[in-house]
Amino acid sequence: MNEFEKDVQSKRNDAVDSAVGFMVSFGFFATMFIIATLVKFFGS
Repeated sequence: MNEFEKDVQSKRNDAVDSAVGFMVSFGFFATMFIIATLVKFFGS
């Protein structure tokens, strides 16, 4: 076992971190889509 396996900085589950990252990126692009849809709707 190497020294990095003994001294782990973050003990959180990787699946939770990846799910949070997915939700943040999905929320960002969904917000962009909603804003673009509103601009197209009110612009026409």
